[in-house]
Formats: sequence, structure tokens, C-alpha cells
Amino acid sequence: MEKVVQMPGSQSNLNSSPAKADQWARLRENWRIFRKNLLGRIGLTLLAMFFLMALFSYVPPMIDPMYNPMTGVDPNVVFAQGPSLTHPLGTDFMGRDILSQLLAGARVAFMVGISAAFMSVFLGVSIGMVAGYMGRFADTFLMRAADMIMVMPTLLVVLMLSSLFGQLNIWTIVLMIALFRWPGVSRVIRAQTLSLKQRPFIDAAKVAGAGHLRIIFRHIMPNVLPLAFLYMTFRVTSAIVIEAALAFLGFGDPGTVSWGMMLQWVWKTGHMFQAPWWLLPPGICISLITLSFYMLGRAMEEILDPRLREETAAG
Repeated sequence: MEKVVQMPGSQSNLNSSPAKADQWARLRENWRIFRKNLLGRIGLTLLAMFFLMALFSYVPPMIDPMYNPMTGVDPNVVFAQGPSLTHPLGTDFMGRDILSQLLAGARVAFMVGISAAFMSVFLGVSIGMVAGYMGRFADTFLMRAADMIMVMPTLLVVLMLSSLFGQLNIWTIVLMIALFRWPGVSRVIRAQTLSLKQRPFIDAAKVAGAGHLRIIFRHIMPNVLPLAFLYMTFRVTSAIVIEAALAFLGFGDPGTVSWGMMLQWVWKTGHMFQAPWWLLPPGICISLITLSFYMLGRAMEEILDPRLREETAAG
């Protein structure tokens, strides 16, 4: 009788193939649900438009140094000028192109929003999982720290720090936003972790000899990541708004062209009501990009919550 020789690792490959197929099937099902959601489609379309704006922000300075959003100046323009063939959205009081600044602002918005949201969600997920899994002492200590930070008004505290240390670098602003926006995420992840800790598969992992770190990162984290991604979409909007508010109030990075900085320039130079081509584009962009992430988050919420999906279908 011929003996069958099993190659090393073949059993794990056989076990992993159904799991991978199940993951792909779940992703396809979630994408199908997302495509049916009108808010999700609108949000994704708006987000794609701003992403293209961020990519094209590198093009105008390559065409002509005059279109550099910070240092480029049209020598033929003395004051703020309305839209023209040379400057489709007009110029500011120095003769700088508004369209170039708007494109550069999209790049900064993505950088600030996604970076601050990722860091705050990373902190919130890590602290929430540890608080929910490691016992009463760690839970009490971490959640009281989260409560203290949660009650602090983020914008007001950042403004106070800005007044103490002067103009802030854009990455300093990102870090400060992240440090003040993680407590809400940590509380939700903690509650989810407390529920998961009582599941039979966690007990089975303990019986199999899995350590605490393996249980947290191998068994708990994959189950809370979808919820963390949902909260990340909402954190992006708050980060963009906080950065725009800081820049408008004069506490932003003076070496970075952002939409909030554009609004600060138009206000500071007295063109708020005299140059609508300068005032409206950054304000509209801030509103639309925050709306796009909000719509994306609402669509993700419907995917993650079957009861909400059933209510939407019934309505």
C-alpha cells in the first residue's frame, strides 16, 4: 500500500484556504451592501474628488513657479483679482493663485485628517483592549485617565497651548489632536473587549496555552478593528475642522497652505465681503470633505450593524 507523505505546512494551508475564502466572501458581501447605500456612494465620490485634488496639487508649480501656492506671485496682478483664464478661481491680495492654494489645501486636509485620526484610533483601540482585558486595576486607571481627557475641550486646550508656545508646526497640531481625541474610541473598544472576553473561543485559547498578548492581538483585535475603522471616519472630520479653526484663528502653521489658512488670509486682509471667489472655495471644500467622511461613516455603520440595515430596508 502506497504511503502518503504530507508536506510540512500542508495542513495549515488546507485550514487557511477556507478561512481566506470566507474572508473574501464577507468582503464581497460588505461591498455589495455599501454599493446599495446612497450616502456611501455620494461620500465615496466626493472623497475621490478631493483625493484627485490632492494628487493634482503637485502639477501647477511644475507648470510655472507663478502657481506655487505659497511663494508664487503673478507680476501682472497687484490686488486680489477675480477669476480669469490665467487664474480660474482668481488670486489673493498678493497675486497668488487661489486654485493652487485650494489644491494644496486638499493635500493638507488629507494629511492632517487621516494622520490625526489614525493616531487617535490606534491609541484608543490599544488602551481600550488593555482596559477591557487586563482586569479591574488597569481598567479603572486607564478609564479615569480617559475621562479626564474627554471632559477637556480640545480646541480650547490647543488654543491655550498655542498661545504659550507660539505658532505650531502642522505635525505638532496633528499630534495634539490625536492625544485629545482617543478617549471616546477607547470606551467603545473597552465595552466590545469586555463582551468578547466572555466568549468561548477566548476560553479555548486560554486552555490551549495562549498568552495575554496573543489573545489580545490574535483573537480580540480582529473583532474590534471594523468598529475602529468606523470611528476613524468620524475622527477624520473632527481633525480637519480643528485644524481649520486653529489656522483661521491664527494659530496654524504659517509655512503650510491649508483651507483654514486661506480663510485666515481673506479675513485678515479685509476681503471677507469683497472677494467671494477667495472666501467661498475653501469654506465649501471644508464642508464637503467633512460631509464625505461623515457619509462614509454612516454607510459603514449600516454594514456593521445588521439591525440598522433591516430598519433602513423596512423604511
